[in-house]
Amino acid sequence: MAAPTGSKHKQVKGSIIIEGQEIAISNPEKLLWPEKGITKAMYLQKLVALSPYLLTYCRNRYLTTIRFPNGWNEKSFYQKNAPEPTPPFVSTALLDGINYVHLDSLPTLLWLGNLASLEFHPSFHYIEETLPAEWLIDIDPSVDPEPRIMQAAEIIGEILDKMNIRSVPKTSGATGVQIYVPIPRERKYTFEQLRRIGQFVASFAVQKHPGLFTVERLKKDRGSLIYIDYLQHWYGKTLSAPYTPRARADASVSTPLTWQEVAMRPDPRDFHLLNIEQRLRQHGDLIAQLPPQNLDPVLSFIPQ
Repeated sequence: MAAPTGSKHKQVKGSIIIEGQEIAISNPEKLLWPEKGITKAMYLQKLVALSPYLLTYCRNRYLTTIRFPNGWNEKSFYQKNAPEPTPPFVSTALLDGINYVHLDSLPTLLWLGNLASLEFHPSFHYIEETLPAEWLIDIDPSVDPEPRIMQAAEIIGEILDKMNIRSVPKTSGATGVQIYVPIPRERKYTFEQLRRIGQFVASFAVQKHPGLFTVERLKKDRGSLIYIDYLQHWYGKTLSAPYTPRARADASVSTPLTWQEVAMRPDPRDFHLLNIEQRLRQHGDLIAQLPPQNLDPVLSFIPQ
């Protein structure tokens, strides 16, 4: 296969050398997204392009991947424990008896990519810490496709904005949208505090838009309403990382958006492996451009 482009990369037979580490590559021409013509070799090249962004949100986290050995539409499985044999360059972190991969380098990312890890789901907290690293609200449609999903995201964004909380919407890469709020590490917010804000926002949204939103956790009881999931953000849980690919026919990528883009009602499937590089060149990392938000004023008026 052709070696991924970039510095410190060269090819050897049956493997690639990345930043001084040799990674065996199997079946480089295997189609992982047949509808898009994306082979494993192409996928690894796309991971190289995504790595400066994806690694930012996976580094120092406990990582769960979803592996699809024969392509996105075939059998899959969640991988929590580090796959074995684990190369010496792969760092791991132990939590509750599980030896998670610590995705902290490009060689580790490409090793996982060769294992057909098509999705990357990091923990909400850093390794050996219990406090949240950021705050997210997950907006989850009950039907697919859901043409109102961007309208729903905009409403949640406006509610937060009126609370003087700035946020970044990102596509989940599947059907939903997640509202991402950076928080300062020195504030030491707890998961409980952020859940209180999430519950307040969700309850207000349901009250104001009962024909659009629900907080009903059971999907069978939601009808066609869009679920505001403020409960997913919790210690030990995960969510799709910003810039992770997703196992969907369109090879979609979880992509941060501007609020101006949300107002234009894009389809989450518009952002995928074949165009994400151009977008990143144009916009950079939109999450990194938003300063951490001080939530103290909001917490002061929300009931305990």
